[in-house]
Amino acid sequence: MPRITRAALIQCSNPLAADQPLAKIKEAMIEKHLGLIKQAAEKGAQVCCLQEIFYGPYFCAEQQVRWYETAEAIPDGPTVKLMQDVAKRHGMVMIVPIYEQEMMGVYYNTAAVIDHKGAYLGRYRKHHIPHCHPGFWEKFYFTPGNEGYPVFQTAFGKIGVYICYDRHFPEGARELGLSGAEIVFNPSATVAGLSEYLWKLEQPAHAVANQYYIGAINRVGREQPWNIGEFYGQSYFCNPRGQIMVQAGRDTDEVVVADLDLDMIQEVRNVWQFYRDRRPESYTKIAKA
Repeated sequence: MPRITRAALIQCSNPLAADQPLAKIKEAMIEKHLGLIKQAAEKGAQVCCLQEIFYGPYFCAEQQVRWYETAEAIPDGPTVKLMQDVAKRHGMVMIVPIYEQEMMGVYYNTAAVIDHKGAYLGRYRKHHIPHCHPGFWEKFYFTPGNEGYPVFQTAFGKIGVYICYDRHFPEGARELGLSGAEIVFNPSATVAGLSEYLWKLEQPAHAVANQYYIGAINRVGREQPWNIGEFYGQSYFCNPRGQIMVQAGRDTDEVVVADLDLDMIQEVRNVWQFYRDRRPESYTKIAKA
């Protein structure tokens, strides 16, 4: 019997300006996402991934300590607990990217992974932290990830997570493949004029090189008052041959759903023996600082 997983991506805009009370912003975004998650469930999604730091704006457009107040513990914070209930209600695996506080003064850009029965499976902490473009001041907010590149066994396949800027680095993408990932989600926040020319280039290349599915998510709209650019959406799934299967628009809230034939991974690997033919002993400079 074919192994088909119906997966969903959610892209959406932030309804409130960043000068509103933090609790109000968070509440509005969570409420908006609950409706979109319900839509994904109604479309039969078995796995659903939200966008990077889904419950607020992309606050790295400025450097202000007030945003530290939006961070939560994982898994014991209120948002992950809520999403555990949501996952159980819909019978759907959830990938939930939030701002994580490990301890006072130590924060991560993290995605929690929850199974279809509501159990917390673990987390991925973003490894590669940019601080190189106006409006992307992430080192002010995030400690680099320190828990490797985990792959989570779920009822609907083996799932890995890479977050936004991570996608520019092939090394972690390969680590996920070596650990058995069948679907890799990349929740992002990126704007036109900066990365759009890479959006449909790098991740299909990772899918081909590592022979798994990728779900790429980007938010939409312009966030005030910073207006660092247009978050151009275009969330998509691509298959292990690097072919884009389905894609969202660039300026609309949208639930993207695709049926992922996990048996295709074996078919592709039977043709392209990249894992057999790799030569890790010869890559002497990759792991050097």
